[in-house]
Amino acid sequence: MSDDKFSFVIYMIHACADKWDKTPSEVYKAIKESGCLDEYLIPFYDILHTQSTDFMVEDIAEYLRERGVSRI
Repeated sequence: MSDDKFSFVIYMIHACADKWDKTPSEVYKAIKESGCLDEYLIPFYDILHTQSTDFMVEDIAEYLRERGVSRI
């Protein structure tokens, strides 16, 4: 993974954790187990990193909901 992708993923984990009042490790676990990390955030980085933080937090939340992750 490139440094840019890595920085983006870390930034989004922390943004989601802040918005959802969760720890970054809880968010990481949820996005990793749901496939959000390897099937969405990393492969589509080129498009996703141009979106606003608020949009991405909501988009990640929707991704998790669609995959049955309810603890977020």
